[in-house]
Amino acid sequence: MAGKIVVLGTGGTIAGTGDAAGASVGYTAAQLGIDQLLAAVPQLAQAARGPLLAEQVAQIDSKDMSHAVWTRLLARCLAHLEDDEVAGIVITHGTDTLEETAWLLHNLLPAHKPVVLTCAMRPATALAPDGPQNLLDAVALAAEPTARGVLMVAAGVVHGAREVTKVHPLRLDAFASHDGGPLGWMEAGRVRWAHGCAPAGQEPRHGALAARLAQGGAQWPRVAIVLSHAGVDGSVVDALVAAAVDGLVAAATGNGTLHETLHAALMRAEQAGVAIRMASRCPQGRMLPQSDLAWADAQGLSPVKARISLMLELMEGAKG
Repeated sequence: MAGKIVVLGTGGTIAGTGDAAGASVGYTAAQLGIDQLLAAVPQLAQAARGPLLAEQVAQIDSKDMSHAVWTRLLARCLAHLEDDEVAGIVITHGTDTLEETAWLLHNLLPAHKPVVLTCAMRPATALAPDGPQNLLDAVALAAEPTARGVLMVAAGVVHGAREVTKVHPLRLDAFASHDGGPLGWMEAGRVRWAHGCAPAGQEPRHGALAARLAQGGAQWPRVAIVLSHAGVDGSVVDALVAAAVDGLVAAATGNGTLHETLHAALMRAEQAGVAIRMASRCPQGRMLPQSDLAWADAQGLSPVKARISLMLELMEGAKG
């Protein structure tokens, strides 16, 4: 018999209900439980190829995602991935911070089984909700024997955790993978991989930290993002340093350029013991290597993903 597929619910628009019948906007996220979402899609049983289990980990609008919810979600993922009877995991999630959760899990979870995040741009009560099809595709992808690692699927497109980014506030195809492109597409209940075969699952960079973090044995560091823009001054950086921030990600213009006043403030922050990383505001491309770059760049990560990477580095003691 095929292995179990476990669906972990965290809330989001996919579990939302509209303020008016059939409305696609003007809704409240995280109103329906994961059991209700599964019951609305009877085709899931066939897509799962085996037993289908549901578990409510959280019930939030993902704009309010917290380190506490991440800790619970990580713990449940680790527990289910260690179960030999589990073939894969699906996580229902809000769209606003999905890319952050995906990148966090990619860096912490073992990659021998698929962990598939999915979402919706319309609430469950919309005239034509997108959540049911996305959920069906996610379960089918989690049951795919060749799938590995942390993946995301929405609007029929399969994305990897590193590249996936929300790029539109309203469209059903609200996510893109920019330079890397999608990993594949869901077609008639099966995945078609972009390069003819499934991408190899990458072992997590911070896998040794995962169990300690899931058990509450590691404290989340305070890492903030500061944006370089016209007319910026260093007051925000100075205030964050005064508030005992542990790390800062500078969202730089272009190829890693910073306003001179922000640069000076970041230098002061570094002298005060704050870890600094650089990421570009540009949604595509990577910063070219520069001998005069003051701080390590984020290797093409967006500022929000660079923040997660810096938090994990700090938790492992790799500060600086």
